[in-house]
Amino acid sequence: MKELIYSEMMVHVPMCTSKNPQNVLIVSDNVDQLAKEMLKHSDINTQVVECSLDALRNLEDATFDVVICEMSSDAALIAHINRILKEDGQLSIIHPSLDDVEANKSLMQILGNYFKVIMPYNIGNGSTALLASKEYHPTADINLHRADMLDDNQFYNCDVHIASFAMGNYIRKEYLGIIKN
Repeated sequence: MKELIYSEMMVHVPMCTSKNPQNVLIVSDNVDQLAKEMLKHSDINTQVVECSLDALRNLEDATFDVVICEMSSDAALIAHINRILKEDGQLSIIHPSLDDVEANKSLMQILGNYFKVIMPYNIGNGSTALLASKEYHPTADINLHRADMLDDNQFYNCDVHIASFAMGNYIRKEYLGIIKN
């Protein structure tokens, strides 16, 4: 069950934040569940690459509306993702536990060079992912019609989408000025 929750949250949160996603990139070495969730979004072009910078280097600029990334992040990875995302693109990416404050602050500062919105969200398995957006806010700009029309979800819905961004006060205080919402 936890694997289903994880894949639903990694896919549907950015997909239902993006205004009109047409092209999606999944960066993963274990893509089966993520690709299965992408099938729920009809008429979306999905491309999959392995977790390597070489795979990202070969992709064209400004091609993707959404990138779902399971690769450990650093400045080079984020720069490549920025290059391949469109002007209003969304990124859903794994990151260290929010308890690892220094690693996350460093990552969020790098993301801050490219994205207007950077927010952690609960992915249902006791951990969080980061939603980074160049244009849209994940709770203010959620596409409710798209979120409500998804069939066969075990966990994700429009209420869970919004609630997943709620963080305790200790997170808010620790990351004040770093999380961009």
